Parts: sequence; structure tokens; C-alpha cells
Amino acid sequence: MKSITPFLMFQGNAEEAMNHYISIIEDSEITSIDLYGPNELGTEGSVKHATFTLKGQTFMCIDSNVQHGFTFTPSFSIYLSCESEAEIEKLYGALIDGGSAMMPLGNYGFSEQFGWIADKFGVSWQLDLPNKA
Repeated sequence: MKSITPFLMFQGNAEEAMNHYISIIEDSEITSIDLYGPNELGTEGSVKHATFTLKGQTFMCIDSNVQHGFTFTPSFSIYLSCESEAEIEKLYGALIDGGSAMMPLGNYGFSEQFGWIADKFGVSWQLDLPNKA
């Protein structure tokens, strides 16, 4: 086995999602992107295959050229361990914009601040500011 990489399947907005994520999470970038061209199986200009990193973690993604009866589920989420209240509030605000909260940002006892959301693309995120020891 060479590696294990989270893989996200979007329905036409993969490039928009990647650009959004790398704009709000420091030390992140799109590392490769291959778009469908004219007369190819997918919609021209949509993502055939891409990789991006968020704080060094590699992700792969596509825009599915097949419409499915499912989308992302909150049972798999991207977990962000934050270092300050300012950082978690900034990220929470940017990720929840157009999305919805499953657990609004707050103190649930197990963490100083915690929030669990689905962003506007349907991807689930858990944001944590651990209790100080």
C-alpha cells in the first residue's frame, strides 16, 4: 500500500470547494487539477481529478459525471484542532456560511469550544479548541 487519502466526490462544485477551503485554512493549496475538456465524459470545465492539501493533509476530489441519490454524510467529517478562540471562530464562521450547524460553536464540557457543521457543499467539519490543561 502506497498511501491512504480521503476522497471527496462533488456534483459540479469541486473546484469552488477546494478554493474555499484553501482560502480559509492556512498552509493549504491545490496541488493538481485535471478538468474535463470538450467531448469528454464529464461536463466541460468540471473536475476530472484533483488533489489539494489542508495543513499538510492530502485530499483527492472529483466532480462526478454521474448523478447519485446520495451526497456527503456527517458520519465522516474533517476534524480541525484549533489553537485559539480567534482561530476557531474565524474557521467556524467561514465554514458555516451557507451551511448548517449540527452542534453550534460552544462549550460542551469535553472541549473549551467545539462546533460540528455541514458546509455549503455538504462536507461535515468538526472544529475543536481543546480544554487547556
